[in-house]
Amino acid sequence: MPAPATVRRRDRRGHPPRRAVETRVPLSSRIPGFYRLDVAGRRRRLLENANATLPAEGFAAVDPAALPLDVADGMIENVVGIYGLPFAVAVNFVVDDVDVLVPMAIEEPSVVAAASNAARMARPRGFTTVVSAPVMIGQIQVTHVADVDAGAAALRDAAEELVTEARRLVPRLAERGGGPCGFDVRTLARDGADGGVLVAHLHVDCRDAMGANLVNTLCEALAVRVAQLAGGRPGLRILSNLTDGRTVTVRCAIEDAQLACEGAGGAEVRAAIAAASRFAELDPYRAATHNKGIMNGVDAVLVATGQDWRAVEAGAHAYAARSGVYSPLAVWRERDDRAGLVGELTMPLAVGTVGGALHVHPGARLALELAGVS
Repeated sequence: MPAPATVRRRDRRGHPPRRAVETRVPLSSRIPGFYRLDVAGRRRRLLENANATLPAEGFAAVDPAALPLDVADGMIENVVGIYGLPFAVAVNFVVDDVDVLVPMAIEEPSVVAAASNAARMARPRGFTTVVSAPVMIGQIQVTHVADVDAGAAALRDAAEELVTEARRLVPRLAERGGGPCGFDVRTLARDGADGGVLVAHLHVDCRDAMGANLVNTLCEALAVRVAQLAGGRPGLRILSNLTDGRTVTVRCAIEDAQLACEGAGGAEVRAAIAAASRFAELDPYRAATHNKGIMNGVDAVLVATGQDWRAVEAGAHAYAARSGVYSPLAVWRERDDRAGLVGELTMPLAVGTVGGALHVHPGARLALELAGVS
């Protein structure tokens, strides 16, 4: 058995501990027969073979009574009880050459099994990712602008000043390499019920946070000045959930030998998957179902880890329609040598490892620890 590795763990408020804690060296996300075990057996296997620092209480954080009523009552309004979801772990994942256990919370059967099976097929080469900077967009709407061209020009001329002012409001974030980092403006209407309408976009690098509250606060702080410069009235000032500046791209390649199943050879399965992908690219009715399948897995991870899954859903579907035609988020192509499949998915993904439900929900903290997220 390898010697324990020294790792750093964060406390419930996100602060590092004063001394190191010990855990086992990561082994493998490949756990054959995992689904055949009972719940207690699965927990034992994960504790023996975890690629994360698990809390001393182990899986008590996802026991039926793990979320106390008083904690739930502080999370949202008008609480009358706790509504539970099954909490599972998908296995077999290798992401950027690292074995990863994937926590999922979902009521729909077969989603966890399908994810684990797909990861097993992709395991020889694994998944690779390209992640953009964590930049969110805050919108400041300006209405009743008498001259939209002059107003837009004035805002562009003041862009550096406005970003500098916004950065002064978040000095600690700026010190960590984040904070406001860009500003642009678009013309939405020249005349209408709201007169001339401009919208200014403040770009904010949120670092480890999802950033909704931060972005909203910055937009509120700049709104009056932006409206004055544009010669109009401040309207809405709020983040956009179309986070096309905060995206992730995932790629994988699967050999025919991995695709073969009972009753169908690898070449047949490969051709069928590529054909289904082309169908989704041609037809938005099919693309909606194609993307629903993708979001089955994405949402399950978001729920388990305490993220705002509604925000990610909204951004994903808006991104899928960015060309004016609703399209699939992922595409599959047959390899040039016709010996395997290549898949690629790109989507906005505004998530955080600090803030939100993470500091109060015990299951969300456990999920991040299981996944090895620091």
